[in-house]
Amino acid sequence: MARETWKTRAGFILAAVGSAVGLGNVWRFPWMTANNGGSAFLLLYLGIILLVGVPGLLGAFVIGRRSNRNPVGALHSLSGGSRLWAAFGLFAVVTTLLLVSFYSVVGGWFVRYTAASVAGSYFGQSGAYFSAISYGPGALAFGFAFLGATAAIVYGGVEKGIERATKVMMPAIILLLIALAGWTFTRPGAIDGATFFLSPDIAYLRANFLDILPAAVGQALFTLSLGTGTMITYSSYLGEERSLPGDATTIAVLNTAVGVLAGLLVFPLLFSFGLDVGSGGPGAIFVSVASAFASLGLLGRALGVLFFAVVLLAALSSSISMLEIPVAYLVDEHGVSRAKATGAVTGLVAVGAAACALDKATFGLLANTLVNLLMTAGLAGFLLFVGWVLGSRALDEYRAGAGEFARSLATPWLLFVGVLIPIFLVFTLITGLLSALGVTVGQLDVLGVRVASSTLALAAAVVGVLLAVAGLRRPDSVF
Repeated sequence: MARETWKTRAGFILAAVGSAVGLGNVWRFPWMTANNGGSAFLLLYLGIILLVGVPGLLGAFVIGRRSNRNPVGALHSLSGGSRLWAAFGLFAVVTTLLLVSFYSVVGGWFVRYTAASVAGSYFGQSGAYFSAISYGPGALAFGFAFLGATAAIVYGGVEKGIERATKVMMPAIILLLIALAGWTFTRPGAIDGATFFLSPDIAYLRANFLDILPAAVGQALFTLSLGTGTMITYSSYLGEERSLPGDATTIAVLNTAVGVLAGLLVFPLLFSFGLDVGSGGPGAIFVSVASAFASLGLLGRALGVLFFAVVLLAALSSSISMLEIPVAYLVDEHGVSRAKATGAVTGLVAVGAAACALDKATFGLLANTLVNLLMTAGLAGFLLFVGWVLGSRALDEYRAGAGEFARSLATPWLLFVGVLIPIFLVFTLITGLLSALGVTVGQLDVLGVRVASSTLALAAAVVGVLLAVAGLRRPDSVF
């Protein structure tokens, strides 16, 4: 069957930004920022977006457009039929299934809060309301409703479903966020929230760097949809005339701008009402923002509908990109019709969503720890593939459609994504695993020399990546 393509450049950009923005920026970003030092987290996050996110996004685009396939088919075909690389591509697909499982539950929360804002159902006790509706059969029902809406758009295909929907949703999200942020800054105390969010706290960052790092990396990859194969799949529908460096930069800038805009809405809003910004975990934005709206009476109901509807649109724009990955895998690799593939994948995700909706511990494991670790491992593998399996072919794909300045950066970019970024990602993965396992390692005695655990983790990352490079390097490799 003929493979679909994006009809317009704007359609691809908006779909990719929609995938990147989603709940990562409006739900998870304020929560992660508040729990990791505010501006200190923001500073580290922005640095990772620039130095890891943009080059990594470009690497995903190179794989996708070069292969015109989903992650499994892309790695399998471009590696010359390697089953090991195909298995790694399948790892990315499974990661996506896990992500969209918990994502559907959160999407269901926003469906419920949008409806509840009309009647002011949470105006009595915001915290108690969230506790009552966040998990259980009710949460599962609303999660299924959100998943059904996602499946309907994916069923429509790339041009008529995803592209058409995101062309409407993304401008609406941005305009509504700007309007809400503008209103928030009319309230007393809003400037204090902006200061908490934007004023760099270098001392806190220096003192807590290793604790913040895994969260910042995970958040950057989550918001850019990296490490799961989403951008590989989306770029597989691109034509050769497009500038991959230009598109990657545009998407990263727009995504980051929306994330900062969301922060400029949420933190000033919370400070203006004297609410705690550093606790609550996944439910923080629901409890805190709902408490703020509850104090405004009828105006609060209107603002509640507007706010939660905006985030619901953002959530939908991301969930359709995640569901598209396993659907594309079945369509490309097994010749399944889009209708049957969408139905099968939706049924599988529904099982995962049920586990997350009915068990808080399962939800927490997926929404926090596994997201950071799996996406970090996924991107490290993809970039090693670009640097040492594709090699010169990656440079050819990078340069196709690119401008003169972008082409001049091709070789340094390949070295960056093939060696330096994987070392950083593996170092982050090691420290994140130790943290997740509750292992605290201070200084160690190595041959009579006291060495910091972070130094040993970095050394392990360097050795691991260099061994991988030695095993992957081919006679025709660029370096």
